[in-house]
Amino acid sequence: MFEAKKQAINKQIRHIAISGNIGAGKTTLTEKLSEHYNWDVHFEDTLNNPYLSDFYEDMQRWSFNLQIYFLNSRFNQILKIRDGDKVVIQDRTIYEDARIFAPNLHEMGLMEKRDFDNYQSLFQLMTSQVKSPDLLIYLQASIPTLVDHIQLRGRDYEGSISLDYLKRLNTKYEDWIASYKEGPLLIINIDNYDFIKNKEDFGEIVSKIDSELFGLF
Repeated sequence: MFEAKKQAINKQIRHIAISGNIGAGKTTLTEKLSEHYNWDVHFEDTLNNPYLSDFYEDMQRWSFNLQIYFLNSRFNQILKIRDGDKVVIQDRTIYEDARIFAPNLHEMGLMEKRDFDNYQSLFQLMTSQVKSPDLLIYLQASIPTLVDHIQLRGRDYEGSISLDYLKRLNTKYEDWIASYKEGPLLIINIDNYDFIKNKEDFGEIVSKIDSELFGLF
């Protein structure tokens, strides 16, 4: 009975999204959930992104270029997800670009007003054409946890990220999640879980997701 109902619901579900600050563990959890549920996965484009390294070296020069690249990439991902016939888990959402990263860059004086207004106009047009995720999973984390994760993975281009930048992003994430009304939302505090090393912690996260997607039986 459970498996039959689960399969029926799966036919209606297309889009699961993982959101969270830099270093929250989005990519790792996305990989593990993809393997567990046999979902397809769309990762954030960091390896082939032509602007990312330049951005961290000179944020003011490359902020608009980077944000447009991410916006276009994620919009195309959503179109493919909704046109497909499989459940897809997406590493970071289109909303984070417009609600967190672009506004933060503008407020820090790293994106000019005309660029920011242009960006927001494009975002509004794109999001009017697509549906929100069937479930948004937000990985909530404290600054020490984010810093530990960033240092552990040792990406060169993240070496110049300041604590102030992470704190500003975290504040914006919390404000965005507090007002999120686009669809179902699951908040997981990563400070309380080590889902990489601890199978029980990962199992608890899976149970929370099962409850959100398939209900209680």
